[in-house]
Amino acid sequence: MNTQGLLLKREFDAPRELVFEVWTNPAHFGNWWGPKGFSLEVAKMDVRPGGMFLGCQKSPDGQQAMWGKFVYQEVQAPEKLVWVQSFSDEEGNTVRAPFNPNWPLEILNILTLEENEGKTVLTLQGGPLNASKEEQEAFDSMSPMVAQGFEGTFEQLANYLSSQQ
Repeated sequence: MNTQGLLLKREFDAPRELVFEVWTNPAHFGNWWGPKGFSLEVAKMDVRPGGMFLGCQKSPDGQQAMWGKFVYQEVQAPEKLVWVQSFSDEEGNTVRAPFNPNWPLEILNILTLEENEGKTVLTLQGGPLNASKEEQEAFDSMSPMVAQGFEGTFEQLANYLSSQQ
């Protein structure tokens, strides 16, 4: 993976096992993942190498629905998750992003969780996989917006973790 891409770090006031659990258990995942205000319906979640997550995000007004999938590459509880993320249809077929025809079809994400005195340091690294020059440029130009989106998602995660303890 090239060095371009996103690198996000955040500390959560929760034990690593719990943080890993809410990333990998469908009963939890739908309660916090996604842009602020959006709801997530988990259609399928099979967290193992080669397994798939499939879900539908709906905008707050319910007008906009976007399907997405993760295909898990590596699962090491409770410290590491690696997955390829794509937009999809409800069948799980990869499709182009609705907002940009040059958005990469596949994004490789590497999540690591480190225990630090009862807290968990989360590091998320992500970038295009097998991207064309246009796709790489689209990703790079939207990275600040994507990072901002993750801030909102991580805020929801922090709130959700505190409700689970």
